[in-house]
Amino acid sequence: MNKMGETQVKTAHPKGLWVLFGTEMWERFNFYGMRALLTLFLVNSLLMKEEEASLIYGGFLGLCYLTPMLGGFVADRFLGNRNCILLGGLLMAAGQMLLFTSGSIFESNLPLAKIIMYSALGVIVFGNGFFKPNISSMVGSLYPKQEKTKLDSAFTIFYMGINIGAFLGQSICPLLGDVKDAGGIRDIHAFRWGFMAASLAMLIGTVLFYFLKNKYVVSPEGRPLGGLPSKNEASDFEEGEAQKANFSNKALVIAGLAFIALGFFFHYVVGQNLIYTLIYSSGLSLAGLIISDTSLTKIERDRIIVIYIVSFFIIFFWAAFEQAGSSLTFIADNQTDRNFFGFLMPPSMVQIFNGLFVVIMAVPFSILWDTLRAKDREPISPVKLAAGLVIISISFFMIATQVSYIGTSGLLLVKWLILLYFLNTCAELCLSPIGLSLVGKLSPKRFASLLYGVFFLSNASGYALGGTLGSILPATGDKFAKAKELGIDLQAVLDNKITPTPEQLALLDQHQISAHNHFFAGFEIHNLYEFFMVFVVLTGIAAIILFALTPFLKKMMHGVR
Repeated sequence: MNKMGETQVKTAHPKGLWVLFGTEMWERFNFYGMRALLTLFLVNSLLMKEEEASLIYGGFLGLCYLTPMLGGFVADRFLGNRNCILLGGLLMAAGQMLLFTSGSIFESNLPLAKIIMYSALGVIVFGNGFFKPNISSMVGSLYPKQEKTKLDSAFTIFYMGINIGAFLGQSICPLLGDVKDAGGIRDIHAFRWGFMAASLAMLIGTVLFYFLKNKYVVSPEGRPLGGLPSKNEASDFEEGEAQKANFSNKALVIAGLAFIALGFFFHYVVGQNLIYTLIYSSGLSLAGLIISDTSLTKIERDRIIVIYIVSFFIIFFWAAFEQAGSSLTFIADNQTDRNFFGFLMPPSMVQIFNGLFVVIMAVPFSILWDTLRAKDREPISPVKLAAGLVIISISFFMIATQVSYIGTSGLLLVKWLILLYFLNTCAELCLSPIGLSLVGKLSPKRFASLLYGVFFLSNASGYALGGTLGSILPATGDKFAKAKELGIDLQAVLDNKITPTPEQLALLDQHQISAHNHFFAGFEIHNLYEFFMVFVVLTGIAAIILFALTPFLKKMMHGVR
């Protein structure tokens, strides 16, 4: 009989996982396809500086991970998961069509095209907020309590869906949208077709979910998951666990005041723009609000603190990782030999290797954790996360060394960027699915969506920090070559050896070239080597501190691995 019971527990993953996998896959096609083109579209069609494009990119990505708080709250209290997923999908498809519109009219009316572009990003941000937390929190609910150990491998499979979508989006959208002729002249009107493809992908995903949800997205007992919260049943919660979060009015007022005070601090003292200020201050005030809940037991509070500590370290990982869409895309565009076995890759397509490597590596990583678990040698989650930080630090050190050899006129071979994406992917697999799974294991059910929201806020803060860091990218080779054509010695200008005339400054500005070096934390960034070393130092220090904290975190997890 016992054997029979064991085989029942070890059955395959529920079919609902594949429905969520498919829905998420099309959504990521839409998101990553657009993301691959966004900064190049801003610079080439809407004529923005790279620095400005990096900040918009970081702010947009950050907001995409801030609105899940709102989406999680609306789902938990009012609409339920599935309605929010459908609403989010339709909003994102509409946002991509607005980008298509912006990409169609910029030549005749640039100011209007910019307004439509900002509106499009706003609509996508809200759509993503309704979609993202609700699909992640439904994965965990597909499994009966005795199979919660399967969540690491379930999230790794789910993560593979994310990356198959990313791979498809990053190959199809650049082929349609990032087009150069034989002479290397870019077709600035092609971007819209990439945005159109992204919109269609989102519609496909939403329609599939709509028709398959009732049949497959069900609890182990066969009840539909993610319906209206008013229909929740007590059996869905763990024994003795409160079913509703219990925030006193005092706690809500304090959180509101903290939000305002933090906002002033980040905007006026640290000098962040309004979007970045919103991301940082809402993250901190929400974290404070959750921990103030009077219904929390000591064990629950300890576990939530572990989620917060882990979330803080993850910020540095994403700040480095998300250079993919800003500084690394500009380097791929301007200072890289993109010849890949005879195929000249569009610059926005070089990111494709990240999605491709996740698809190849997800199963081996899943097997690695299962094998180590069987031998009772599996490291606890914080150790896996620290390992991820070490790997990304190594990858940026490698690229820093390579760019130090090429100076301002040489080209980086595309193989180095591919190797960087390979290492970044290994780091990501130690970190992202493990982090998602850890939140699922540590959070009390009444806070599950909100704590996923906090976890995604660490992504948001990482992207905002990544946008800030991406904007300090020093001049790449193309800028030196262009300045030389204009009769200006850019290196001498940057080194303050010559003072450019007002006419020369106007010329540089017209060609989107900065006439001064950027600063980070008081240090002047002179070249690409120093730029990449910023990431090596940040992620390296974070890894060392996280390793040191592991025994303390293990104790606070109270038996959760």
